Amino acid sequence: MEQVPLYVLTAAGLFAIGVYGLLVQTHLLRRILAVNVIGNAVFLLLVAWAVRDGRPPDPVPHAMVLTGIVIAVSATAFALALLRRYYRDTGRVSLEDGEDGPG
Repeated sequence: MEQVPLYVLTAAGLFAIGVYGLLVQTHLLRRILAVNVIGNAVFLLLVAWAVRDGRPPDPVPHAMVLTGIVIAVSATAFALALLRRYYRDTGRVSLEDGEDGPG
């Protein structure tokens, strides 16, 4: 049970690194990687919280993580296909000022 705080702190660190990369980077591939790092932090947190005192771990968070990994791989493949099409159409791999989103 002593390892759970270590896993939670590691997940928080990964989440912070991913958010930093998502907010600071303009290169789209780096943003896709940052989203993957955020997802991995959430997976680590779910597995850490599955631990129970003296009993086997709860299988529901583990099943959620397995499902999430499959979805994350699919979403990453889709994002990479969109990036490839964006590069083919514009010749750029980063967003210009004003293209970053609404507002």
